[in-house]
Parts: sequence; structure tokens; C-alpha cells
Amino acid sequence: MNFEMEQFRLDGKVALVTGAIYGIGFAIASGLAAAGAKIVFNSLNQDSVEAGLEGYKKAGIDAVGYVCDVTDEEAVQRMVKQIEKEVGVIDILVNNAGIIKRVPMTEMSVEAFREVIDIDLNAPFIMAKAVIPAMIQKGGGKIINICSMMSELGRETVSAYAAAKGGLKMLTKNIASEYGEHNIQCNGLGPGYIATPQTAPLRETQADGSRHPFDQFIIAKTPAARWGEAIDLAGPSVFLASDASNFINGHILYVDGGILAYIGKQPN
Repeated sequence: MNFEMEQFRLDGKVALVTGAIYGIGFAIASGLAAAGAKIVFNSLNQDSVEAGLEGYKKAGIDAVGYVCDVTDEEAVQRMVKQIEKEVGVIDILVNNAGIIKRVPMTEMSVEAFREVIDIDLNAPFIMAKAVIPAMIQKGGGKIINICSMMSELGRETVSAYAAAKGGLKMLTKNIASEYGEHNIQCNGLGPGYIATPQTAPLRETQADGSRHPFDQFIIAKTPAARWGEAIDLAGPSVFLASDASNFINGHILYVDGGILAYIGKQPN
């Protein structure tokens, strides 16, 4: 079989990207749409779905949005069946919805810890469980879990997030192990530090003209010497969603500017 660039195309594919109303999820969905996929997304309420639809319309993307809580298995099953009926069988699932709570571990409530685990780990399990049967029946599919550098590293104040993302890495490997024989590839994307509205305060220039201390820290730890942009995740997502990655399974692709490969600069 000869390699052809058409293997990167996603024409005729239905891609569900959870929580993709802005930021990383929106950038990933935009990349998949540019490669030809039909985009479906969800959010927690109708207002945010409408805002997402408006954003896709402005970007020239004909997307379909649904109200769904990804931690509610019954609601997820209903949404997936509705998508299959109204749009088509889901060929590509991107588990993007997630939260982080930055609280020292000994100060974090069990309820808050469980909430992070529920959204960042249990929800991808629920979503994958819902789409895999139809993927098997259709003859294959792609699942992309949005992992994190915290799938590999620890850091202050993110115990719940690191636990969830470490678990998501292993869930990714297990889905690949269990369903690879059905031509289902499950891989992860691990974003580095991405410039989003949420991280904007950490990148603001200080009153004396210097970088924010955390901004300095990230630049010093990143061989690329910059924050990532959300669009940096679009190409890797298209690759993992396409036939070009058909023999890649259970892999976590870190899009981090080289942070995980780098010990850091020597202090002056």
C-alpha cells in the first residue's frame, strides 16, 4: 500500500468534541473541520451551546451542538443515540471537556477532588463506553483523550487533576488494548502550557515591564521558549483522527514545546 496525503483527510467522518465551545476544544474541532469532518459538540446548557454555535458560524464551520452533562451516563447515551440519528455514527470522539482546581492537597475537600475525577476521568470512560459499540459495528473509529503533562509529572496544588490525567493516560492504553482488534485506535494528546484566556493573567507584563514570574518559569522550562497556541493542537489532532495513524494505538502525543524532554536552564 502506497502512502497518500489523502490519508489525512476526514471527509464524511462525524467528530464529537466534548466541551468544544472555546479554547483548545474549539481549535481541535476547527482543525478536524478543515480536514473535512462534520463537527458535533456538547455543553452543559443551551446558552453555552448557542454561544458555541455562533463561534463556529463565525469561523465558517457548520457544527451541531447538544446540551449534555458528560458525567451523566444516561444523558450521554441519549445524546449519542440522537447524534447517530440526526448526524451519523460517531467516527471520532475527542474527550476534551475537563476542569482543574488549584488547591493544596491538604486544603482540598473530598467533594472537590471527586468533582475533578468525575469530569476529567469518569466522563471520558462514559463517553468512550457510549460510542465504542457503534464504532465496532461500523468497522472502526478513533478516540482521542486530552491528557496533560500532569499525566507524567506532579506539581503543587493539582493533586486531583494529576490523578485524573494520570488515570486518563492508563484508560487510553486500556481502551487501545481492549478494542484495538476492532480497528479502534485510542490515543491521547498531552498539551503543554497553552496561551488561552484562562492563562492570560499569568502572561501579563508586570508594572516594572518584566514578565510575570510564572511566565518566566514556563519560558525557561520550554525549549521552544514560548507558550503554545491552541491551534498547535489542531495538526496533531487531525493526524490521530485520520487513517494516517491507523497503526498507532495507546500512545500519548505530548504537544509541549519540548518541556518533558528538558531538564531546564542552569541558574545564572
